[in-house]
Amino acid sequence: MFRNKTYNRRKLLVIFSLVILVLGILVGRLVYLMIFCSEYYGQKAEDLHERERDIKAARGKIIDATGTVLATNRTVCTISVIHSQIDEPEEVIAILTKELEMEEEAVRKRVEKVSSIERIKSNVDKEIGDKIRNYGLAGVKVDEDYKRYYPFETLASKVLGFTGGDNQGIIGLEVIYEEYLKGSNGKILTLTDARGIEIENAGERRQEPIDGNNLHISLDYNIQLYCEQAAKKVMEAKSADGVSIIVMNPQNGEIMAMVNVPEFDLNHPFTLLPMKSSASETEQSTTEQNKQDLLNQMWRNPCINDTYEPGSVFKIITTASAFEEGVVSLGDQFFCPGYKMVEDRRIHCHKRAGHGAEDFTQGIMNSCNPVFIELGLRLGVDNFYKYFQQFGLLNRTGIDLPGEAVTIMHNKKNVGPVELATVSFGQSFQITPIQLATTVSSLINGGNRVTPHFGVSVKDDQGELVETLQYDVKEGIVSSETSEILRTVLEKVVSEGSGKKAYIEGFSIGGKTATSQTLPRSANKYISSFLGFSPAKNPQVLALAIINNPQGIYYGGTIAAPVVQEIFSNILPYLGIEKEAVPQN
Repeated sequence: MFRNKTYNRRKLLVIFSLVILVLGILVGRLVYLMIFCSEYYGQKAEDLHERERDIKAARGKIIDATGTVLATNRTVCTISVIHSQIDEPEEVIAILTKELEMEEEAVRKRVEKVSSIERIKSNVDKEIGDKIRNYGLAGVKVDEDYKRYYPFETLASKVLGFTGGDNQGIIGLEVIYEEYLKGSNGKILTLTDARGIEIENAGERRQEPIDGNNLHISLDYNIQLYCEQAAKKVMEAKSADGVSIIVMNPQNGEIMAMVNVPEFDLNHPFTLLPMKSSASETEQSTTEQNKQDLLNQMWRNPCINDTYEPGSVFKIITTASAFEEGVVSLGDQFFCPGYKMVEDRRIHCHKRAGHGAEDFTQGIMNSCNPVFIELGLRLGVDNFYKYFQQFGLLNRTGIDLPGEAVTIMHNKKNVGPVELATVSFGQSFQITPIQLATTVSSLINGGNRVTPHFGVSVKDDQGELVETLQYDVKEGIVSSETSEILRTVLEKVVSEGSGKKAYIEGFSIGGKTATSQTLPRSANKYISSFLGFSPAKNPQVLALAIINNPQGIYYGGTIAAPVVQEIFSNILPYLGIEKEAVPQN
């Protein structure tokens, strides 16, 4: 009996102790939650009764060298519905279907969806948004938003790029400088009850958006316009597939214009350009099946995304290499019978009858292939590749646009005398137009390898400087003596040689013509080009014009040089480059 009483007392004591322990834990937990976690759970409770809507930040503008706004914003509206607040769903469906010009089924599906907030349509014109707001429909929200707007529509479309439905950059400068342009969205927070209905007179909290900064670029609206007009003119006259033009400052790499016609409408970037009327029915059906592929092709920037055989313009690089290595002088004598034998291959000059006896200066003026084959053979494979590397041709330029292609060059171990001969006059390898323009700029500016670019600075909307954009410069890629020789002989190419159709009286212009054949050779398609710069002694502007698959006469000196002449006639006075006095005989 005594043992049972003792056992029961111990049992009760254990139970009592366990109860006290559990109560202690619960009280401790309660104290922890109420005191130490009160702020956290208070916020969670508040969040359950808050509805959040974005206030879109205005994207920064893109502004050219003259202060002209090339990309800005238009106010649009986003129309949304809050299911729990709608009183007359059929009226809401009818009005939104009518005003937004949408299918009733699509509107009904979104209006009847049980969610905290459902977007019906974005990028709605402000006038329509205001009209819907004036109906005073319960549960319908009209929030102002921004849509990217390009005042000049097609101007520099493949450079500027465009934004998507979320106002985020997709291609071009819009995507490269997204970090500076995008800004930070704000928020509208409204209180709701347990049913999700907004509480009247509770007000709303706003977190104001931070607008994006403005990007100031080197592209000049007027120079771009001159170049686009010249490109369209020659494209139409020669029924060409496309024309690309680059205009840049060879001293610092700032790009003043970059044209790729046909351009597309930046305000309607998903509308395909019409195909050539000669397109077959199969091609037309392919357009329907592969719209995205065709859009990607339309958005491509051939100046940076595509490579091509540069042809005789590349003789500038061969010349620089030969003078740097000391394997040629201006007085060296050559003989051109119209071809040159390399191993068992007869490689022709463009003048099949030959140029006869000529010195080096005459050889570059005549754009004589045998002269440059000889230079290539004198240099040898190792030296040729050394200068390719030294001049920066084997790397990307680093331009501030997406998708830059890289030079396509022979593997050094596979280069024999024939390959070396063809490379020396610009065939059997491929580079981008921007690589060619940048390399030549660096060779004629005294030897400083510049980085081509558009971005100059970032400023806020009050004009206060946020950041000055910096770019790499590699000094001494070629000697000042070689650079001076290049400027001298290239000026003679224009004043007396194959580039004389780029000559403008009173201005000293240097340059080089080129005509290259695309692959496969059997297609008989050509690329005509001309690279020119001015003033010849101290270049301040360089232009490269490339005409893709011109019909009829296709020689660069005949059809591409006049394009640069027309551009320079307009922009040299505009840039303040004065005519030089003509020496008296």
